[in-house]
Amino acid sequence: MNVCPLDFRYGREEIKKIFSEEARLSYQLKVEAALAKAHAAVGNIAEKHAKKIAEKANVKYVNVERVREIEKEIHHDVMAMVKALAEVCGESGKYVHLGATSYDIVDSANALQMRDGLDIIENGIVALKKSLASLAEKYKDAIMLGRTHGQHALPITFGLKMAVFASEMERHRKRIQQCKEEICVGKMSGAVGSGAAMGEKFFEIQEKVMNELGLKAEIPSTQIVGRDRYIFVISTLSNIATSLEKFATEVRNLQRNEIGEVAEAFEKKQVGSSTMPHKRNPITCEQICGLARIIRSMLLPAWENAIQWHERDLCNSSSERFIIPHAFILTDWILFQMEKVFSSLEVYPEKMRENVEKSKGLPLAEAVMMLLVKKGMNRQEAHEILRISSLEAIRKGKHLREILTKNEKILSLLTKKEIEDALNADNYIGEAKKLVEMTLKNIK
Repeated sequence: MNVCPLDFRYGREEIKKIFSEEARLSYQLKVEAALAKAHAAVGNIAEKHAKKIAEKANVKYVNVERVREIEKEIHHDVMAMVKALAEVCGESGKYVHLGATSYDIVDSANALQMRDGLDIIENGIVALKKSLASLAEKYKDAIMLGRTHGQHALPITFGLKMAVFASEMERHRKRIQQCKEEICVGKMSGAVGSGAAMGEKFFEIQEKVMNELGLKAEIPSTQIVGRDRYIFVISTLSNIATSLEKFATEVRNLQRNEIGEVAEAFEKKQVGSSTMPHKRNPITCEQICGLARIIRSMLLPAWENAIQWHERDLCNSSSERFIIPHAFILTDWILFQMEKVFSSLEVYPEKMRENVEKSKGLPLAEAVMMLLVKKGMNRQEAHEILRISSLEAIRKGKHLREILTKNEKILSLLTKKEIEDALNADNYIGEAKKLVEMTLKNIK
């Protein structure tokens, strides 16, 4: 019986495999193999025993079903794994898990798991950034209204909007690199972090285990790796999710009938509504927004998991079984969905231009104000004249040009041709094109 929507609705198979029950077992067995090799390398056990343990430490010999069976009897998941591995190792089984505590295995395995998950997340970021960069390049000259507070502001280009998004994703790519540094840390220092059970060769054993796994050692640790590291990772995934919700919200708003400047692709047989045949809803962007909120909800338990009794309690264990796989799988999913939206986005430059024209010159009031200042008018006076003129144009439903060309103060400094040119959106996009080009160069 499937209960979680990850089982049947959301998530890609590649990353689901990494966070599957079998994969979790496989990562833990890999840590056990590394531990046995380290003991052999320092002379604690014979080489033949380390080889046998390493040979059997995989899901071909130690399967999920057997581990579950043992756990039902002993009520300890890691010890169930240890017993399942030991029983297939013959006489070498007595050296399995030598000197280790459960979270030496769990946290080192978590690091391997999250490292592999972060690789997939990074690939998703790169793919999305590429699609955004392509849109930025293609539409760097497509003039549209900028909007602040939901109201018409100044003209921008659609390419500049996409360049802003692409630059944000490049910052997230760098943060994922930081996450790898933060999370690729394990431990083999025992029940309270002192390394006592490993004896005088503790540091050497721990170093060899971490080298084998491609991790750094947490020095010092308690029984667990510091959960501030996990907070960093979940926070970064939440940050990415927030950016994606922002992008998706922008698409949803620009797709509104009243604006109509972009739209999600709509497949030939796609249904928009069960009752309204005309509907063409931005459902992918809406899904992204909803799932981004679930990802961010993982932050609270991540923070609270860092609060432990003394050297460790067990409160983090159960919640981490939820938040780690869900945060990774859902972040990958909405990255994938967002890339699909932007790689197939329908963009309507003619509608953007139409909306600029419908604004009746009002978004260019600043351009006229700045021109008046250039001609010698006090900036504050120019602002007041344009404010009053804009309100008059709105009240009378007229183009701003009609109001300005009847103002004697303005006509004393500007010709009608200068006013007309100032009210042309093509003449007031600043360095938008150059900013796009700079961004594309910086994020390669």
